[in-house]
Amino acid sequence: MNKHCLLNYKILRWLDIEKDYLTFRRDLVIRIELINWVLENMKNPDTKICDLLETKMKEVILEIKRTDSLFESDKLHSELRIMDWILYQVRCNEM
Repeated sequence: MNKHCLLNYKILRWLDIEKDYLTFRRDLVIRIELINWVLENMKNPDTKICDLLETKMKEVILEIKRTDSLFESDKLHSELRIMDWILYQVRCNEM
């Protein structure tokens, strides 16, 4: 492998790592925002948090279907996965 190929490989590898890090960071920010949103809504005892989460998830699914951008769709899928995880946690604690 010549130096040029090796350098290209290292650059591509670095870009993959950077992309993974940015995706992780974006998902972490979304997770924190959604958890705070759920906790804020749970302060009201009359709020049915599972129903509220399911409604929000349906809205995101509709938004995914409407979007043409793969990048935007990826972000929405991440958000949906996080909401699904939160819904699971809330339901486990309700039992």
